[in-house]
Amino acid sequence: MLLPVRGLPAAPHRPLTHPHSSPAPPPSLLGARRRRPSRRLSKVVSYYGLTTPPYKTDALEPYMSRRAVELHWGKHQQEYVDGLNRQLAISPLYGHTLEDLIKEAYNNGNPLPEYNDAAEVWNHHFFWESMQPEGGGSPEAGVLQQIEKDFGSFFNFREEFMRSALSLLGSGWVWLVCKYPFTTISF
Repeated sequence: MLLPVRGLPAAPHRPLTHPHSSPAPPPSLLGARRRRPSRRLSKVVSYYGLTTPPYKTDALEPYMSRRAVELHWGKHQQEYVDGLNRQLAISPLYGHTLEDLIKEAYNNGNPLPEYNDAAEVWNHHFFWESMQPEGGGSPEAGVLQQIEKDFGSFFNFREEFMRSALSLLGSGWVWLVCKYPFTTISF
């Protein structure tokens, strides 16, 4: 599936206030963080939650079974959410939106421990939002024209894309991101 991506989709994984804590501070913006007291809190004041898929768990059949959706959403993605929440329990990075947390935890190319789980939570959300029941097929308009220019046909592109995806560790979910204006498509 081809997805022109201009930025991060809105994440539903907003911080949720823990029922036994005081309200979480408002999300910080990069570069606008408040100075925190040197004494660390001993409890978590903000959690990320797992949202439900945007369709029924059997809606992607026959391409992805209900069991596969339940496993990847309910088990794998939940593990990343739980891991992130465990890390935030001992981190000053709680209270951010998921997108800001990823940017902050990336730490200018020197990722902090929170980065991997936060990025995996976002990646899984992006995965579920990108899939559509009865989706797929050929891309439209400018994307298709660029593919035909760069690869000769959509079929040729699809074969090359699958070859490239299967050569990567953890193949099966690869992003193709197109930036505007289209000048060339590659992966």
